[in-house]
Amino acid sequence: MARRFYQLPSLTGLNTFDACARLGSFTAAASELGVTLGAVSRQVKLLETELNCQLFNRHYRGVELTSDGIDLMQVLSSSFQQIGKLCQALRTRARESDVTIAATTAFASLWLMPRLGAFWQQHPEINLNHAISDNPTDPGFVNADLRIRYGDGNWRSERTLKLFNDRIYPVCGCEFAVSRDISLPQQLLNYPLLRLDGVDPAWTGWDSWLSQWGCDLSTVKFRRFNNYVVALQAAEENQGIALGWHSQVEALIERGKLVRVGSMEMAAPGSYYLSWDEQRPLSDAARHLRNWLVETGVGIMQQNAAPVLADR
Repeated sequence: MARRFYQLPSLTGLNTFDACARLGSFTAAASELGVTLGAVSRQVKLLETELNCQLFNRHYRGVELTSDGIDLMQVLSSSFQQIGKLCQALRTRARESDVTIAATTAFASLWLMPRLGAFWQQHPEINLNHAISDNPTDPGFVNADLRIRYGDGNWRSERTLKLFNDRIYPVCGCEFAVSRDISLPQQLLNYPLLRLDGVDPAWTGWDSWLSQWGCDLSTVKFRRFNNYVVALQAAEENQGIALGWHSQVEALIERGKLVRVGSMEMAAPGSYYLSWDEQRPLSDAARHLRNWLVETGVGIMQQNAAPVLADR
């Protein structure tokens, strides 16, 4: 074995141990690290062998740290946090004017992009980068300076500001609507429904939307999509009925690309939030973008007579 100057064990093993200790689960650690459960188990076993001690007690319901594991975790966590803060500070110093904003594909293309021109005019010195992903655990999304997220506003180790509420109603193409008179939720079951199969369980789908009216979904004809923008495009082309989130379809309705189906709607159970890491201070550029997004969200909330936003 090659001699290591600092007499440290494998950094891969230490990183794997850190994930297992933080999450309290080998399975969760494998998901976070993007490796198999077997790979995680092997790394932990190799680390225990190299250190000549047991770091975890294995139970059929999970794992727990031993006293040696607790000692290692305390030192390792503190060290990793200090390294992470310094690395982030170095990145920030190198590119003070850069800000990365994360959002879903639909939100970025239908809500954020049409509004960002106003921000660029106010702050031409700020360079905006975009992390677009429909997976909230995507590394690019997670590591962005600011994230626009949908949900209840409670995410671990994140600070949040509520931007606005939303409402959900059926939409379809103009030609599809002309020949069909749909005013009741039960009538929707007779037509193709464009269903989004996403990776974020927080989003409301047809099942939840229709269940509030007691609709029987056993005979529904669903067309499935994994991208909301494409589902809306299919609705524009008169291929069926999609669920429209008002914040993202309002402009399409105003331009005559989509029309509402009936007057039925529901309030979205969650809200849109702006979030950032509580342990990572925002740069001046990121604060400018945060404040601008909050002001934009406040305007929407006031327009919809919604409650005043709260900092969580």
